[in-house]
Amino acid sequence: MHEGVYLNGFIVYTACVTKRLVEIDDVLLARARAVAGANTIKATVETALQILVDRDTVLMHVARLRSTDALEADHLEDARRPRLGANA
Repeated sequence: MHEGVYLNGFIVYTACVTKRLVEIDDVLLARARAVAGANTIKATVETALQILVDRDTVLMHVARLRSTDALEADHLEDARRPRLGANA
């Protein structure tokens, strides 16, 4: 899984990206591109994947907040702590 960079006509992989061949409904893709405001298929797919992952994160937080102990003092202190890193 690597991001490709072209060097002298050859692709050199440098990061965590994989090229995939998938069948995508053309009408759905066009609608998604318009909604995302994306110029490329790659940007459209990345936007859609990010939205899906973000939605799952929100749902996990909502489930945690709905739990019986979510508002206990020790949990509130954890929630107030700054989060560091890309996935915080």
